[in-house]
Amino acid sequence: MPRPDSAATDGSDGSHSAPVRQPLPGQPLDPTGRDVLAASDIARALRRIAHEIVEHNKGAEDLVVLGIPSRGVELAHRLVDLIAEVEGATVPVGALDITFFRDDLRSQPTRAPMPSSIPAGGIDGKVVVLVDDVLYSGRTIRAALDALTDLGRPRAVRLAVLVDRGHRELPIRADHVGKNLPTAHTEKVQVRLTGSDGIPDVVRIAGGDR
Repeated sequence: MPRPDSAATDGSDGSHSAPVRQPLPGQPLDPTGRDVLAASDIARALRRIAHEIVEHNKGAEDLVVLGIPSRGVELAHRLVDLIAEVEGATVPVGALDITFFRDDLRSQPTRAPMPSSIPAGGIDGKVVVLVDDVLYSGRTIRAALDALTDLGRPRAVRLAVLVDRGHRELPIRADHVGKNLPTAHTEKVQVRLTGSDGIPDVVRIAGGDR
């Protein structure tokens, strides 16, 4: 969930490299878990998603890519870099904080908000691609959709996730999925990214009944 982080660029300077971040404290990988995606797998999945986004949109025109903090922001920046390789086009990229739109604020400790960073052109009439690392219940995406309504009226909203682990509680689905990963409720999907965590990219499943 949102953590203190450097502000994402709005893409106005033409640079979309993922922002350099400090590794997140207190986020060790469970040593008893099993790796399901290595760095090379994640790279291939993101490249495929980038191609799918361009193909569905019939190019990069009117695209805006917004990552959901924290790791969704890094993934969003990687995707626009890949889209630039495919299309030779600069796609605006930013971050969409959902902290105050969550439906669990009363039951969960206060989360540190991360500033949203919306490209200068805004989102009105644009095709907005929301990016997150793991899709689970769908409640994070519901909050993101609510947050978008405060910012403008996009022409369409699409969702790209690295991992879809199932167990939806709301009628929300991803348009672009890196990996469908059936899991038990008792299991945890741990995503770690170099820019966010300071370790090589990996997706690991941990916990569950053994």
